Amino acid sequence: MSATQKINEALEILKTLGLPRAQQNERSALCLLALCNMTPDLNWSQAESPYIGITPIMDWAKEHYATNYAPNTRETFRRQSMHQFMAAGICLYNPDDPGRAVNSPKAVYQIAQETLALVRLYGTKRWPKVVKDFLQQQESLAKRYARERDLVKIPVSLLEGTQIELSPGTHSELIKAIIEVFAPCFAPGSSLVYAGDTGDKWGYFDEKLLASLGVTTDSHGKMPDVVLYYKKKDWLLLVESVTSHGPVDGKRHDELAVLFSDAKPGVVYVTAFPNRATMTRYLGDIAWETEVWVADAPTHLIHFNGERFLGPYEK
Repeated sequence: MSATQKINEALEILKTLGLPRAQQNERSALCLLALCNMTPDLNWSQAESPYIGITPIMDWAKEHYATNYAPNTRETFRRQSMHQFMAAGICLYNPDDPGRAVNSPKAVYQIAQETLALVRLYGTKRWPKVVKDFLQQQESLAKRYARERDLVKIPVSLLEGTQIELSPGTHSELIKAIIEVFAPCFAPGSSLVYAGDTGDKWGYFDEKLLASLGVTTDSHGKMPDVVLYYKKKDWLLLVESVTSHGPVDGKRHDELAVLFSDAKPGVVYVTAFPNRATMTRYLGDIAWETEVWVADAPTHLIHFNGERFLGPYEK
């Protein structure tokens, strides 16, 4: 069977399952084929359910279907195909480890068992009946899988008494500690302005509050992981959460200084680490006139020179 014919069959399946027109394309068809490990020479009755990540999906498609997607289309595969598959209950995300971080290189997808049983009957006399049954339960399946994903999210209590949820992972765990431990200790009564999320960069954003403080930004602005407004001292605390990427070094300090150049409050730069072992890997990079907080020693700050301890400097 030709590769083109197999892709067309995958497209027909997606259309039958009610996927939006934006997902009725070769990219999404290849995603479905990879989820089922359906090479051109196999019948749908031989569909399998391997664990597979985004880059492996692209590599698999190149090997078996002679496609050649650029590496920078990885996010398109994830956001414009796999997200919709999950929303429709067609596939699962990290079923082997639901607590795995969203941005983990080990992140994987797997076709849902209900979908697997369905596609194995494609082209048979039973196909119309099983499709009808699947579509009747598809919404409940999608809701159930969504609830299961929500169960592993990290709840974060805000200083105002409300709560947000962040995607699982060590990065989000550290953001939680910044908000729940660092802020009450070193900026008591402060308000959360922004908290990033590995799953959704704009995890929490009080855009109106930030604008009132003189700062406007958009998705092109590279925000720090956490922004706190300490009204008592009229400070904006810009906190970077470092688990696998760099601290507030000289380059990042300059980027943030530009992004917050119109801020009315004084700006304070803080790098947060989960532990001292992680911190030691970056000691040589941390910018002067910044602060360092380590979650496993939460009542202490490390001050990198400068004329004051935890405070803004003249712009």
